[in-house]
Amino acid sequence: MRFLLIAILSLVSLIISCNPFAPGLDTSDDLLGSFLGDPTTVEGVFQNIKYSYTFRDTSIYGQLVNTEFTFLYRDYDRAVDVTWGRDEEMRTTHSLFRNVQRIDLVWTNIVSQSSDSSNTRVNVVRGFNLSVTLNPSDVERADGYANLSLVRQNMLQPWQILRWRDESNF
Repeated sequence: MRFLLIAILSLVSLIISCNPFAPGLDTSDDLLGSFLGDPTTVEGVFQNIKYSYTFRDTSIYGQLVNTEFTFLYRDYDRAVDVTWGRDEEMRTTHSLFRNVQRIDLVWTNIVSQSSDSSNTRVNVVRGFNLSVTLNPSDVERADGYANLSLVRQNMLQPWQILRWRDESNF
């Protein structure tokens, strides 16, 4: 009888203390791990670029950009290629992230991918669709290809973007 009373009291206290509408707090250290890709993989780099744009996060984006970074695009109005380095890339990206309401980046097909024999350099040409919402009545869209050169010191290190050539309609 005593055992039955203890079992009933334990069950009642368990039911009273359990609130199914208040799940437990996630105390894991890797909260971003479910959002971020593995930067030691090429796909992880693309996933992290998308994360950076979606959440307008220059701290994640900055980790992807190599110190010797070069961005290139074609200015068709002036018929010249325009380039800039890492510092201007980070300023431009920070300004973009700060001054827009929303950015949607969708990576599409990989057109080509080639790497060196040591697997420390890879070139990837991948399609993308980009929508930048400045305000509800002003949405800019671009699509085309990102031609990226990625580098790393060895196979255990994360990839970084050394060169980004924008081949889009923007």
